[in-house]
Amino acid sequence: MMGRALLIIGFMATLGLIAAAVLGYALHGPTSPDMPRHVLVALASCLLLLFSHCWIMFYLIGTGKAIKEAVKEHGLEPRFVAETKRFKNVSYPWLMLAMATAMATFILGGGAATGALPAWVHHALFYATVLSQGRALLLEKRVLVDNESLMAEIDRRLAVATPAPAPSAADGAARA
Repeated sequence: MMGRALLIIGFMATLGLIAAAVLGYALHGPTSPDMPRHVLVALASCLLLLFSHCWIMFYLIGTGKAIKEAVKEHGLEPRFVAETKRFKNVSYPWLMLAMATAMATFILGGGAATGALPAWVHHALFYATVLSQGRALLLEKRVLVDNESLMAEIDRRLAVATPAPAPSAADGAARA
């Protein structure tokens, strides 16, 4: 559930980045009266993107730790722990790339606005951000679905392995 909410926030951040680009391409120069709107939408979108990816990373760390403890305590197959490591190995590089390109696009946008940097650098970074963000979202979706399935499988195995407590004599006396 939490993973889905974070994925939705990441998708909203992507839409915000695209909206910031539309506002940016509509500018007539760095002194355009719409420049503050462009900057604010870009800032909010970058912050949402960073928030969603960081929390997905923390979520995978937390669920991975819980799975590792369950495997250790209940003697489950070590493949469960290996799967959680695979989730992180697959997704983390793309999450980090999406965050890095988003931050670089935002920060170097100031250089493009002041003329210290050619505008094409800012534009190229934006396209790199959208591409890396798109790939990150697809991987996040797959990894979060797989992670949820893995946790459900572990829960099922633990439920089967842990019998329900038998009613005690005190329970019978309390009911009478």
